[in-house]
Order: sequence, then structure tokens, then C-alpha cells
Amino acid sequence: MAGRMMEQIERESMEFDVVIVGAGPAGLSAAIRLKQVNPELSVVVLEKGGEVGAHILSGAVVDPIGVDRLLPGWRDESDHPFKTPVTADHFLVLGHSGSLRLPNFMMPPLMNNHGNYIVSLGNVCRWLATKAEALGVEIYPGFAAAGLLYNEAGAVTGVYTGDMGVERDGSHGPSYAPGMALIGKYVLIAEGARGSLAKQLISKYKLSEGRDPGKFGIGLKELWQVAPEKHKPGLVQHSFGWPLGIKTGGGSFLYHLEDNQVAVGFVVHLNYKSPWLSPFEEFQRFKTHPSIRETFEGGKRISYGARAITEGGWQSVPKLSFPGGALLGCSAGFVNVPRIKGSHNAVLSGMLAADHVAAALAEGRSNDELTAYEDAWRDSDIGKDLKKVRNVKPLWSRFGTVLGIGLGGLDMWLNTLFGVSPFGTLKHGKADYATLDPASKHKKIDYPKADGVLTFDKLSSVFLSNTNHEEDQPIHLQVKDMALQERSEHDVFAGPSTRYCPAGVYEWVDSDGNSAADPSIKDVRFVINAQNCVHCKTCDIKDPNQNINWVPPQGGEGPVYPNM
Repeated sequence: MAGRMMEQIERESMEFDVVIVGAGPAGLSAAIRLKQVNPELSVVVLEKGGEVGAHILSGAVVDPIGVDRLLPGWRDESDHPFKTPVTADHFLVLGHSGSLRLPNFMMPPLMNNHGNYIVSLGNVCRWLATKAEALGVEIYPGFAAAGLLYNEAGAVTGVYTGDMGVERDGSHGPSYAPGMALIGKYVLIAEGARGSLAKQLISKYKLSEGRDPGKFGIGLKELWQVAPEKHKPGLVQHSFGWPLGIKTGGGSFLYHLEDNQVAVGFVVHLNYKSPWLSPFEEFQRFKTHPSIRETFEGGKRISYGARAITEGGWQSVPKLSFPGGALLGCSAGFVNVPRIKGSHNAVLSGMLAADHVAAALAEGRSNDELTAYEDAWRDSDIGKDLKKVRNVKPLWSRFGTVLGIGLGGLDMWLNTLFGVSPFGTLKHGKADYATLDPASKHKKIDYPKADGVLTFDKLSSVFLSNTNHEEDQPIHLQVKDMALQERSEHDVFAGPSTRYCPAGVYEWVDSDGNSAADPSIKDVRFVINAQNCVHCKTCDIKDPNQNINWVPPQGGEGPVYPNM
């Protein structure tokens, strides 16, 4: 069998020209483009969700530039998911009880959503999957890529999927079946933000050398059915300010889709300092603002989810090529933070990588480094999009919400009009896990109790995400050193995992089983409710000691987002 296994298990193998991990916009666009260039290529896409789109969560307002290039005639079709064009843009600054709407003429042109569409990105991926399959792409949902295969020269030659039927203690249960090895001449990694394979590749090949640390946010989203009189199809509303303090970065959105549906989301930058802060609770508080709550009065919440978002942009994008493959989309970090958009760049990166892979295969190459792809992206539309906004996040982090956003807006205007910035290219500073202060430096935050009508608790929210995991399997949230977790995460930082996790996965409990996420409480135990995990990856990013490692559970498990 080609490749060298990372563990000595007999696996059935299948060989392809190209193996793609992740059926998001980047992976599916790469697959489609490969078959457009050369219909004879064999292409497979692995998707850890039980179906395409099951793990896809985004706002989403989509800039169609990528889809226009990938599928030029899509607007003439009747089955596409782009049903709601943007009709109005609102930008609000929220105070505790009031709001100020910013005039649209003040906003840099790239913030204009004219020509964009409000969509379910999960439905976009389902639609792209039908296009890919019609071209002959093989898509395997429910198969999580658990590890990488290498040849003797150290180049990636494929991936292997996770074993099924493994018991909690690691033994093989009665339904045990080993994963498969999928061998490729090139392997494209499109797992989304903080993917487990991308993390391994970045470390192994030192792809982040010379780059700023990766930066992230956590995005939380609910989908509501609102009263017809509250519904304004095509309205896009962004806001920042309350309930977050001026030193905590983040913002929110309301997107009015079709069928009286409104997507409401809240993003918190994960470089926040106070370990007492809970992004989930801040989201619930946000909905109580007088300028926000009126939209949802008389409505019904129908779905919930959460996902990490890449925010480092231009400065943090790692080297994209490695021996045997490349990183695409959010695995590379192509989100435009002020626009809160990444799917357009994901599609463009999939196409760009596919063109370079197809050219390499036409030359008879395989398992080498696609250096031309790495060399090309900064001069492409992806690079042009990210370069204009490269200083927005560092300015926000350095100067806080009011001054930082003002300076960021000025910087975007100057980049747009003159192609230059008075700031040059600013650095991001510390990695997000290193920004937490000890709990003793901050005041504990007492969040109001959920009312079950407008605001909700974590467990009822997880229920709406349709999350499911087989409980009798190895925990996919791996704590490397449990003593360190108690000594530091609990005793110094007051158990921030119980607050940054949006799904109630982590608990510190005392000997009687009571909540004990407080440094003054001793004799505590760390409980991991892995069955609640919505695969947001926040713990992998924000744990102050990098002591928690997220790995894929059995394929097909996790959330099932029908239209998020």
C-alpha cells in the first residue's frame, strides 16, 4: 500500500488523483474546478459531517464573486440557494439602552453589501455538492479524516479515516471497523478554521514561520422565525458596542432571509483578557437591547450553533503549500474580518489551488510542493481583498472599540483610495491563548438568568443544534496534563473553559458534584461532556496552556445544521 501509516492497522486503501478533506465552499470548489479543467481526473472529497452541510455554520452574506467565476451560468438556474439579495445595509453603534446608526456614506466601499446575497451557507454547500457529483466527484460524508499518510521522503500521500466502533477505553468493540486509507497524488486540506490536520501540517512543516500568530473569534448564531410584520427581506444589520466593553473586540449581525427567517449572530474576538467573560452569555444579553429585541418579540428560535472564525488575515496566513498538498479556505485563514466574509475567498482559493494541482498533474508530477500556489495568492483577488483590511484587527485590539474602529475605517479608506496605509502593516501581537489574565485581575461577571423566551441556556441551545455523539467512544477532547489543568486553568484562571465553551462541554465540580469554577474551591474534578460538543474548536484555541487538543470523533457525529 502506498504511504506509511501512522499506526500499524490493516486498512483498505483507495487511490485517487486528488484527495480533498472538507466539503465546505473551498473543498467543493476545488473539486469542481479540477473536473472542469480535466474531466478524467479522479477526485474524492471527505466530509466528517453525516451529510454535506451538516457542520457548516456561517452568517452568511455571500459576495458572489467566487461563484460567478466557478459556475458562470448559475443565475439562470432555478435551484440555486441565492434567494435573498441584500436590499439595505444598516450599521449600528450600541450603548447600554440606545443606539446610533452610522451613515452609509461614511463606510468604506468594500463594506457595501450591494450585489451580495443572504443565504444559508450549508445550503450553498449542498448545492455545490450536487454540481461536483454531476461532474463525477466522489463525496464521502460521514468519514472524518483522522490522520495523514506520508512517504519515505516525508511528503503527504493521503489520509486515513477514523476507526469506527472503538470503546471508551480504546479497545475494539463488537462493531469495530478500521478506517480507510485514501491515497492521492495531491492532498488538499479544507477543514475550516483550526482543523486538526491543518494544525499538524502547520507544525510539522513549520508553515507559520515568519507569520504572525493565528487569530480567531468565536461566532454564535441563532435562526429565528419572526412575526411577518417584523420581517424585512434583504436587510443586513451589523452592530458593535454593548454588551461588550470597549477593550473587548466583537460585533453582531441580523440578516433577514426569506420565509420570515432572521439569522442573528454574535462574534467575540478570542484575544479577550477576562477569564470571567462568557461569549454565549454576552450573545444572550445582546438580544435584550431595545434596538434588537423588538425584531424577535413574538418570534420563535428554531436553530443554534457556534464556530470559531479565523481573524488573522494577511499577516497570519501560513505558507499554503507543503510536500504533497496545500491548505485552502479557512484552513488557510482567508476571512475578511471587517466584512465578516470568507466564503468568497474560500471558493477563489479552491479554484486557485485546483488550477495549480491540475497543471502539476498534467506535467506528470505528484506528491511534490505546489510552490506556485503559495507564490500566487497574495497577488490574486484573495490577497487584494485581505491586504486592504490588514490593519483593522490590530488597530481594534490595540486601541479598543471606539478609537480602534475609527482608525480601522480610516485605514480602509486610505487603502481603497490610494493603496497605502500610514500604519504600514501592523503586527497582531500575542496568540489568543496567551491573552487571558489571571482571574484575580478581573471582576466576576454575574449574567442574568435565561428567560426561555428571548434568552436561553446552553443545554437547550445544544438541543437545537441536533448534536449527537456515541458516548461509549474515546473522548475527542484530549487533555494532555490533567494536573496542569487544575493547577492553572482552575486555580489561576477560574475555569474559563466553563465559560468560553458555547455548548456546556466543560465543568469543574467539587466532591459533591456542585459547580466549582472558582479558584477558592479545592478538591475539584474536571468533567468533559464530549457528547455536547458542537465542534467549534474554541477550547483548542483559547485554553491558556494549550492543554486541550480537539480531534475528530467518529465520522458523522456532531451537530446537524439543517440550514445554518
